[in-house]
Amino acid sequence: MTPFDTSVYYIIMDNREIRPNIVYTTSEAQELLKISNSTIKRMLKKGLIRANKVGGQYRILGKEILRLISPKAEKKATKYYLTAKKKVVNKINKW
Repeated sequence: MTPFDTSVYYIIMDNREIRPNIVYTTSEAQELLKISNSTIKRMLKKGLIRANKVGGQYRILGKEILRLISPKAEKKATKYYLTAKKKVVNKINKW
């Protein structure tokens, strides 16, 4: 586990934790991101925020909100993952 492990990485905003595996509504996401309703709709339509439609309403995973807030953390997590994956593949190939 690293400081950038997405399963434990979260940010506290306005006394609310944004957890990566929690599902948020669009209104909760716009509140956390401090953007307007039209902006979040535009971002969903353009695919800037990945979301699933449930019962006619969008649901957004916390890791998507974290990705928008802190893209550097996502890059570091990806870099760590790729490094670890490479080490595992090398070990398997040597075996």
